[in-house]
Amino acid sequence: MGFLDALLGNASEVDKSEVAEELAPILADNEQIDRVYKLIRDMYVFTNKRLLLIDKQGVTGRKVEYHSIPYRAITQFKVETAGHFDMDAELRIWISGSAEPIKKELKKNTAVGIQRSLANWMFG
Repeated sequence: MGFLDALLGNASEVDKSEVAEELAPILADNEQIDRVYKLIRDMYVFTNKRLLLIDKQGVTGRKVEYHSIPYRAITQFKVETAGHFDMDAELRIWISGSAEPIKKELKKNTAVGIQRSLANWMFG
Protein backbone atom coordinates (compact mmCIF):
# COMPACT_ATOMS: atom_id res chain seq x y z
CA MET A 1 0.00 0.00 0.00
CA GLY A 2 1.42 3.35 -0.96
CA PHE A 3 1.58 6.22 1.51
CA LEU A 4 -0.39 8.45 -0.88
CA ASP A 5 -3.18 5.83 -1.07
CA ALA A 6 -3.36 5.76 2.73
CA LEU A 7 -3.58 9.54 2.94
CA LEU A 8 -6.40 9.53 0.41
CA GLY A 9 -8.33 7.01 2.50
CA ASN A 10 -7.67 3.97 0.34
CA ALA A 11 -7.55 0.96 2.59
CA SER A 12 -5.90 -1.99 0.96
CA GLU A 13 -5.45 -5.64 1.70
CA VAL A 14 -2.09 -6.44 3.29
CA ASP A 15 -0.27 -9.72 3.72
CA LYS A 16 -1.47 -11.24 6.99
CA SER A 17 2.10 -12.24 7.87
CA GLU A 18 2.94 -8.50 8.13
CA VAL A 19 0.64 -8.10 11.16
CA ALA A 20 0.68 -11.63 12.63
CA GLU A 21 3.31 -10.82 15.29
CA GLU A 22 1.56 -7.59 16.32
CA LEU A 23 -1.81 -9.36 16.68
CA ALA A 24 -0.55 -12.62 18.25
CA PRO A 25 -1.08 -11.44 21.88
CA ILE A 26 -4.77 -10.67 21.31
CA LEU A 27 -5.75 -13.73 19.28
CA ALA A 28 -7.57 -16.61 20.95
CA ASP A 29 -6.22 -20.15 20.99
CA ASN A 30 -6.63 -21.69 17.53
CA GLU A 31 -7.60 -18.31 16.05
CA GLN A 32 -6.06 -17.60 12.67
CA ILE A 33 -5.96 -14.45 10.58
CA ASP A 34 -7.77 -14.78 7.25
CA ARG A 35 -7.58 -11.27 5.72
CA VAL A 36 -6.35 -7.84 6.78
CA TYR A 37 -7.28 -4.46 5.32
CA LYS A 38 -5.23 -1.50 6.48
CA LEU A 39 -5.90 2.25 6.30
CA ILE A 40 -2.92 4.27 7.53
CA ARG A 41 -2.82 2.76 11.06
CA ASP A 42 -6.35 1.40 11.38
CA MET A 43 -7.12 -2.20 10.41
CA TYR A 44 -10.03 -4.47 9.56
CA VAL A 45 -8.92 -7.96 10.56
CA PHE A 46 -10.95 -11.02 9.55
CA THR A 47 -10.07 -14.13 11.54
CA ASN A 48 -11.66 -17.56 11.57
CA LYS A 49 -13.60 -16.50 14.71
CA ARG A 50 -14.36 -12.76 14.52
CA LEU A 51 -13.96 -9.37 12.89
CA LEU A 52 -11.50 -7.09 14.67
CA LEU A 53 -11.76 -3.34 14.06
CA ILE A 54 -8.49 -1.80 15.23
CA ASP A 55 -8.36 1.97 15.68
CA LYS A 56 -4.95 3.42 16.55
CA GLN A 57 -5.48 6.86 18.02
CA GLY A 58 -3.37 9.92 18.68
CA VAL A 59 -0.20 11.16 17.08
CA THR A 60 1.94 8.26 18.29
CA GLY A 61 -0.66 5.55 17.85
CA ARG A 62 0.02 4.20 21.33
CA LYS A 63 -3.63 4.35 22.32
CA VAL A 64 -5.39 1.50 20.52
CA GLU A 65 -9.05 0.53 20.49
CA TYR A 66 -9.82 -3.11 19.66
CA HIS A 67 -13.45 -3.77 18.74
CA SER A 68 -14.05 -7.50 18.57
CA ILE A 69 -17.19 -8.65 16.78
CA PRO A 70 -18.04 -12.36 16.58
CA TYR A 71 -19.50 -13.13 13.15
CA ARG A 72 -22.59 -14.70 14.76
CA ALA A 73 -23.38 -11.28 16.34
CA ILE A 74 -23.50 -9.50 12.96
CA THR A 75 -27.13 -9.35 11.92
CA GLN A 76 -26.65 -7.42 8.67
CA PHE A 77 -24.32 -5.08 6.84
CA LYS A 78 -24.70 -2.45 4.16
CA VAL A 79 -22.29 -0.82 1.74
CA GLU A 80 -23.53 2.44 0.27
CA THR A 81 -21.87 4.56 -2.40
CA ALA A 82 -22.89 8.10 -3.29
CA GLY A 83 -22.85 7.57 -7.04
CA HIS A 84 -21.16 6.11 -10.06
CA PHE A 85 -18.29 8.56 -10.13
CA ASP A 86 -17.95 8.96 -6.36
CA MET A 87 -15.12 6.87 -4.97
CA ASP A 88 -16.34 6.98 -1.37
CA ALA A 89 -18.39 4.28 0.31
CA GLU A 90 -19.88 3.86 3.73
CA LEU A 91 -19.90 0.52 5.51
CA ARG A 92 -22.54 -0.11 8.16
CA ILE A 93 -22.53 -3.21 10.35
CA TRP A 94 -25.43 -4.02 12.66
CA ILE A 95 -24.64 -6.00 15.79
CA SER A 96 -27.29 -7.88 17.77
CA GLY A 97 -28.18 -5.95 20.91
CA SER A 98 -27.17 -2.57 19.44
CA ALA A 99 -29.72 -0.17 17.98
CA GLU A 100 -27.20 1.82 15.92
CA PRO A 101 -24.85 0.31 13.33
CA ILE A 102 -21.09 0.67 13.35
CA LYS A 103 -20.21 3.14 10.57
CA LYS A 104 -16.93 3.23 8.67
CA GLU A 105 -15.92 5.37 5.70
CA LEU A 106 -14.13 3.50 2.93
CA LYS A 107 -13.11 3.86 -0.66
CA LYS A 108 -15.37 2.01 -3.07
CA ASN A 109 -12.67 -0.41 -4.27
CA THR A 110 -11.89 -1.47 -0.68
CA ALA A 111 -15.55 -1.81 0.25
CA VAL A 112 -15.91 -4.63 -2.28
CA GLY A 113 -13.19 -6.74 -0.61
CA ILE A 114 -14.50 -6.07 2.89
CA GLN A 115 -18.06 -6.84 1.78
CA ARG A 116 -16.91 -10.13 0.24
CA SER A 117 -15.03 -11.10 3.41
CA LEU A 118 -18.06 -10.31 5.59
CA ALA A 119 -20.34 -12.35 3.34
CA ASN A 120 -17.93 -15.30 3.29
CA TRP A 121 -17.69 -15.44 7.08
CA MET A 122 -21.37 -14.74 7.79
CA PHE A 123 -22.88 -17.03 5.17
CA GLY A 124 -20.06 -19.39 4.23
